Amino acid sequence: MMKKVLTLAAIGEAATGLALLIVPSLVGQLLLGEALAGMAIPVARVAGIALIALAVACWGAPLIGMLTYSGAVTLYLAYLGVVGGLGGVLLWPAVILHAILTALLTQSLTTTRS
Repeated sequence: MMKKVLTLAAIGEAATGLALLIVPSLVGQLLLGEALAGMAIPVARVAGIALIALAVACWGAPLIGMLTYSGAVTLYLAYLGVVGGLGGVLLWPAVILHAILTALLTQSLTTTRS
């Protein structure tokens, strides 16, 4: 029973995460009654990435879930810095930290599978 509930929750979170990535403003409108705009959009997309990674972890793959989150956030934050023209003082340190974590998680995954 618990596995079925966990699977159902993971499907719901993955769907919400995907919606936050694709149409964050609409999700804000439907959930909060206000369309998201400005800086709320990239924050919502990072939340979407986190929900998708949570869903992966709940499906029984916590290492792959963390790898999904760290890798996707690395790419998205770098995209925001290069293409999106955003750049707070912690943006590039966060990109570097997540890139390092992604490398370590990838190494751990390959070591675990060997």
